[in-house]
Amino acid sequence: MDKDSQYIQAHIFRDMSEGMLVIDLNGSIRSVNPAAETIFARREEELIGRPFASCFFEYEENDAFNQAVVDAIYASGTTQDAIVPFRTEEGTRTLHLRASFLKEEGRKIALLLMIGDISELAELRDAVKAMETIRELNHKLEMRNLFLRQTFGRYLSDQVVEALISTPEGLSMGGKQQEVTVLMSDLRGFTAMAGRMKAEDLLTMLNHYFEEVYEVIDAYHGTLIEFLGDGLFVVFGAPKQSQTHASDAVAAAIAMQRKMAAVNAWNRERGYEELRMGIGINTGKVIVGNLGSEKRSKYGVTGAPVNTASRIEGLTVGGDVFISASTRQHIPEELGIGQTLSVRPKGIPEAITVYKILSIGGSYNLSLDEENESFRELSVPLPVRFLKLSGKELKPQEMEGTITAFAGSRARLYTVSPLREGDQICLISEEDVYATLTEEEAETYVLTVTAASPAFRRKIRRLLPDGS
Repeated sequence: MDKDSQYIQAHIFRDMSEGMLVIDLNGSIRSVNPAAETIFARREEELIGRPFASCFFEYEENDAFNQAVVDAIYASGTTQDAIVPFRTEEGTRTLHLRASFLKEEGRKIALLLMIGDISELAELRDAVKAMETIRELNHKLEMRNLFLRQTFGRYLSDQVVEALISTPEGLSMGGKQQEVTVLMSDLRGFTAMAGRMKAEDLLTMLNHYFEEVYEVIDAYHGTLIEFLGDGLFVVFGAPKQSQTHASDAVAAAIAMQRKMAAVNAWNRERGYEELRMGIGINTGKVIVGNLGSEKRSKYGVTGAPVNTASRIEGLTVGGDVFISASTRQHIPEELGIGQTLSVRPKGIPEAITVYKILSIGGSYNLSLDEENESFRELSVPLPVRFLKLSGKELKPQEMEGTITAFAGSRARLYTVSPLREGDQICLISEEDVYATLTEEEAETYVLTVTAASPAFRRKIRRLLPDGS
């Protein structure tokens, strides 16, 4: 344990209002805190190093206390609870005793006793005094909850932490069915990019990206369920139910895409590559709650709508927001629709309708910054060889074509090979260049480049008329 952890532990041990007593497996007392000294009316030097039996067996009234400790020692390892009387020279107290084993690498090393003096609670009759005690207990509960929020807030969203600590069933296993909107996002071409970057630069870039987009998710009441490598799994409408979860999700998605301009400006300042994000959204009934086992669990969301959201996200290219028909039905605000697709993603038994979203009206009033840059003819057409993708696999049939013009991240491709809108291709004549066909007309196609190496981008700039 490092010095900071030892320091924190020592202060927690010293300042706790509950008594703490540590007994080694030989029956000797090894540690006692000030609260325990007060409860037992004994000084630390009267207890440390002495056998437990010689310290607390002097009064017959303490038999229940001693028996509870003995029972804990011979228990199977489960936590033991007891409320027992305890006599000292100052009188008899009512104690709440909680005993458990301290373990190291699965091996028992000592017995830990947590002792609470509940004498006043047992004797309370006066309503005013009872209320004062309740207020004090509530304050302690608030302080404990604040500690939990601060400790776990880095690993779980605020809504999840609140759900776990604010209700008795918060930490219990299981879940409930709830209608939510699921948002899945992913960075295009990130795997290839990761192979070109130093690990520290990659993590710096990725952490900055996550920090920026999480601010947007939080602002629109989304709950981050999990980081999926370079992707995000977010739900709207859970744990806290909402009537606007679908609208909030679409507004968040548009705001996340708008945020990418600032993210990429930050990347360019540091010599990093630009990022392009695709977002898929679906609405439906899922199971939300604590998933796993009693030893290892997490707050999660599961169900077919989650898989559908993931499949929809897989249809996007960089900069897109695609939603399902179910999500659209739940949104009262006016939506700007740029494209409607009827698709049958892998694992989904029937075709679904997917909409490309450009804007959302009402109080949100958000729209995507569309790419309006005009095509510029290359000074010399660029011949390319490419393969089509099926899922994550490349089909073996090699095809040929010519890139004739460029506009931002879009390229115009001429080929006699049979292609159709939505096809994904990989340029094998270039290094790590992936694209999706977004428009088609006769034998000319418009590609949206979803991942490209810096070398390819430099080559295109050199082929543009002004070299830009």
